[in-house]
Amino acid sequence: MNRLPEDLDYLRTAIANIAFIGVPGEEAWVLVDTGLMTFGDNIRAAAAERFGPNRPPRAILLTHGHFDHVGSLKNLLETWNVPVYAHPLEMPYLNGREDYPAADPSVGGGLMAAVSPLYPHKGIDVRHFLRELPEDGTIRELPEWRWIHTPGHTKGHISLFRESDRIVIAGDAFITVRQESAWAVLTQEKEVHGPPAYFTFDWQHAWASVRKIADLNPQAAITGHGHPMFGHELQAGLKRLTEQFDRLAIPAGEISSGSQQPVK
Repeated sequence: MNRLPEDLDYLRTAIANIAFIGVPGEEAWVLVDTGLMTFGDNIRAAAAERFGPNRPPRAILLTHGHFDHVGSLKNLLETWNVPVYAHPLEMPYLNGREDYPAADPSVGGGLMAAVSPLYPHKGIDVRHFLRELPEDGTIRELPEWRWIHTPGHTKGHISLFRESDRIVIAGDAFITVRQESAWAVLTQEKEVHGPPAYFTFDWQHAWASVRKIADLNPQAAITGHGHPMFGHELQAGLKRLTEQFDRLAIPAGEISSGSQQPVK
């Protein structure tokens, strides 16, 4: 596989990606994440071009609730009265009860990390649309897909996987650009990389989540940041990241040398 299948596409909202799942021209489609704030009109326009005008998604799935993944959610819900699915552990950040920890500018290096304290970390409140994902990993609106709990970047982070063609939508469990670097973000140089360091709260679980995805042997991936990756390039990158996560992804001093192993 060296390109996305017909029923899958993505849109970059400045620094973060969203995904469209559904065959062009058909009504049954699902949106994964909503990108940065102010991109609501862009997302609606892209959806209308792909699926036809006045065809809202059957649902919106959230990999997690960080500002660059739910930024346009409220705007979209003003015109799309659809359910919003997330992991139960992510609910407090989506129903107005909790805020995420502020970003840590001391980790990861690079300009994007240095300015990360400016990034929003407040929770949002869309409780009237919220639904918990089923415990069994199924997605009613996407019977061919299943969701996988991939915590570490956030407590309730999820990824999506389709067995038939081994495609993963990974959110920020891993990404394909060094998001801490402004130059890498500008050039979009491809690299299988750990989750954005300045917003990752649990490195042991983040490591285990990357290993969980690598064990699926994915053939294609859409991630929250960077370009899609395919085949050997993706698998080799995931293998390297999994084996050297402590050196390639975990900032120095984040966990002690005696615990530098992924949780089981």
